[in-house]
Formats: sequence, C-alpha cells, structure tokens
Amino acid sequence: MISRISRAAALLAAVVLSACSTQAPQTYAEKATAQAAANAQPGGRRSPAQLSPVPTNEVSPQMQALIAAPYPPHFNAAPKDAAEWKQLTNSRAAPVIAAIPALKQKLGVSVQATKIAGVNAFIVTPNKIAPGNEKRLLMHVHGGGYVFGPGESALPEAILLAGIGGYKVVSVDYRMPPDFPYPAAMDDAMAVWKELVKTNRPRNMAVFGTSTGGAMTLALVLRAKAENVPLPAAIAPGTPWSDISKIGDSYQTNEWIDNILVTWDGWLGRAALLYAAGRDLKDPQLSPIYGDFKGFPPAILTSGTRDLFLSNTVRTHRKLRRAGVEAELNVYEGQSHAQYGINPDAPETREAFGDIARFFDRHLGR
Repeated sequence: MISRISRAAALLAAVVLSACSTQAPQTYAEKATAQAAANAQPGGRRSPAQLSPVPTNEVSPQMQALIAAPYPPHFNAAPKDAAEWKQLTNSRAAPVIAAIPALKQKLGVSVQATKIAGVNAFIVTPNKIAPGNEKRLLMHVHGGGYVFGPGESALPEAILLAGIGGYKVVSVDYRMPPDFPYPAAMDDAMAVWKELVKTNRPRNMAVFGTSTGGAMTLALVLRAKAENVPLPAAIAPGTPWSDISKIGDSYQTNEWIDNILVTWDGWLGRAALLYAAGRDLKDPQLSPIYGDFKGFPPAILTSGTRDLFLSNTVRTHRKLRRAGVEAELNVYEGQSHAQYGINPDAPETREAFGDIARFFDRHLGR
C-alpha cells in the first residue's frame, strides 16, 4: 500500500513539475501546491526556477553592481591542451596586471619581485607599517583554481591586506598547471614558508589566501604539522576550495546563482582534474577538509550567501571548531565567490580585510 502511494505521489510530482516547466504558477497558492507535490517524498529537494533579485539591504551600491554582473565569459571554458590553458590564463591575467599600478597607488603600497628558496615571489610593503606590525610578516597564497593568477596578476589580495592592515606581505608566485600539476604549487608554498621562518618568528607570522589560496593555506598547515615545521600564529583561508571534488550543499544550491564560479562543471572542475593529475581528489593535500585540523592556529574564514564555496567554508569552519580551534566565520549578504576582494572601493572590501587585519593583530606576537 505504501509503495503504491509513493509511486502515485512521485507520478503526481512529475506531472506537476512538467506543468511548471511550461507555465510557472501565477499565484503563491499555485506555487505552494506545486512545490508540496514535488517534495512530497523524503529525499532531495526540488525548487522552481525563479529570479534571484540583487539584494539591496545591507549591501553597498558597489557590491550590488558586482552581484548584478553577468557570468564571466570563461565560466564554461574547456581548453583542449596545454597551449589553450595557457592562452586562457594569460588572457585573464592581462587586465589584472594592467590595473596593478593604480591599485598600488590607491592602497599605498610598493611591490618588489624577488626569489625565496628559488621560488618566485613578491614583497608587498605598505608606505606606512601599522604600529605594532614592525616585526610581523604575512605570507600570501593566491587563488585562481590552481591555473589562474600568474605573476603580478596574483597580487590584488596581497595589496589589499597590506594597504588596509598595514602589514608587510610576501606573496608566493607558485608554479601551476598545465606544466606543473600537483604537488608543485604546494612544494613552492612550503619552500617559501620554511625559508621565511628561518629569519622571522613564526609567532609573528600569519598565512592567508582566498579560494585556491585558502585551500593551500589549510594544506600548508597540514603539511607543516606532518613535517614538524613551525606553524603560523594565525591563518585566514577565505572561501577555501577545501573540497576540490563536487561535494557540498552549495555546489548545488548556489550553482548558476554564483556569478563568479557559476558551476563546478565548467572550467573549475576541469582545472581541479588538471591540477590533481590523476590523484584521489580526497587526498588532504588536494582537499584539506579531509585532513586532521587538531592543533591548527586560530582561523578567520570569509564567504557570501551566493558563494559556490559557501559549503566548503562552512564545513571547514565547523571542522576547525570541532577540533578545538578558535575560528571565526564571516558571511556577506548576496556575495558570490570572493566578491569581497574585487572592488577596493566597496565598503565590504574594507570591512572584510579590516576584520582579517584585526584578527591577525589579536593573535600575532610583536
């Protein structure tokens, strides 16, 4: 009897959904009836196609413009070979690099290219080091899905935190696919960290990065623990790609809503597989959410309600808390992936990086 009812309910749901696909309900009552039928059985939830308006409450005009922007043209890029990956990477890097001089001037910082432990890097120095930060040093690991952000195009986030927080920052220009898949990026980040702690006190140092950089920040701590290397005093893994596979609620709920990443099934998933180079995507050095977070330094995480990586961020935060780690979570209204770091004139940008700077100030030595 129960199975007959279940089959009947499923059939009704299918009929209702079919009708909804051709003609959307015109009233709340019709929509409620359709949704009740579509979700009559335990299991995944079905929702109607609907418009998500740009939020205006508690969202600045600058951020509203970012939220309203169309999808990036590369969201579904499918490079067929190394040459096409490099072409895509360079085409995305060019406008960012062109904007760096103005960003440096706006934030009041200087940038010096260097090599640390044989790895390309940049030293970002604010014109005015904030009082108390004279002996402090931050290490930055840039984002970009392991394929974007070569050279100076990796610098905007480092410039923002250096300028807003008054910290000296070392930004790691790590090697990337297609020429250098895993573990090249992590090898470079780890080499720089090991070199920096030779001449700086780890208790005066922090590591930060967004997206891929957030995941690499977490993976670096895991690796430092395993290799008995000193840990930073604090970390800021912003909207971390902590699960490189398509696991997590917001990979579904925010798909097509996030106007930065859009979907895992576009360039993002292809970049994940390119970087992993056949390795298990649940390897903690690829997906640090599967690592042991016990003994981690205090962490501050940032995301947005439309972020495809919101679940990555939330899962990381909860796992840190369960491991007994002090962890803060900031989630911004309406923002897609890492939009808090795009427009330096947006109040939310100053707020996000100001929060990170103050968090570091509380946890770093002097």
